[in-house]
Amino acid sequence: MEALDRLMEIMGRLRGPGGCPWDMEQTHKSIMKCLIEETYELAEAIEGHDDEVLREELGDVFLQVVFHCAIAKDAGRFTLDEVIHELCDKLVYRHPHVFGDASVRDSDEVIKNWERLKRKESTKSDRESILSGIPNDLPALLKALKVQSVVGRVGFDWEKPMDVAEKIREEVREVEEAIDSNDKDRMEAEIGDLIFSVVNLARHLKIDPEAALRRTNKKFSGRFHEIEKAAKGQGVRLSDMPMEEKDRIWEEAKKALPG
Repeated sequence: MEALDRLMEIMGRLRGPGGCPWDMEQTHKSIMKCLIEETYELAEAIEGHDDEVLREELGDVFLQVVFHCAIAKDAGRFTLDEVIHELCDKLVYRHPHVFGDASVRDSDEVIKNWERLKRKESTKSDRESILSGIPNDLPALLKALKVQSVVGRVGFDWEKPMDVAEKIREEVREVEEAIDSNDKDRMEAEIGDLIFSVVNLARHLKIDPEAALRRTNKKFSGRFHEIEKAAKGQGVRLSDMPMEEKDRIWEEAKKALPG
């Protein structure tokens, strides 16, 4: 609490009389992108397995929470204390197997109970759909995963990963048919269906599709950089390097950087 009090005192000073002009001007909306950016930086730090960087990025994300609470407090809307107490109440309510007399068999049942209890809460109970609580502005890949997870908890799901794999093969055939039709709108729709199914397979395999794609992006960038270095070493423009040479360097990079 001493550290939290110190942080709140600093925020009060920054936004108070004689404080920082930039901090005083900020609103919930103006710093919204900062929270998004800091969250992605935190995700990168987690994947980097560096405790020093992770500690710093956690602090940056926490700052955004405190900043929003300071803005709300100045407007007389709510305080950090209220946010924390509401969170504590929620955690206790949604864990009756820990703080009450309920029992669960495994983590899957914990998640089902969590969703059931969420729907009973006053702020959630009047939603028209179980999908209503999913933010519209989530990145499409993450939203697909969230939608599939939510509907899966009420039984709308494939039974086995191989069922999803077969669905992917079906979607690939439909993409090929769309390409043959030369219909751009149809191609977009079928590509969307294919990506959605791939995300679904990742979910069934308990693989984070966002992390998997970030890994592939990093792997591809590293291998492509080897082609760039080779072109520079040969004194040729990358666009002038023959495709056969690029392929040869790429295959070598695959062996050196398996990913």
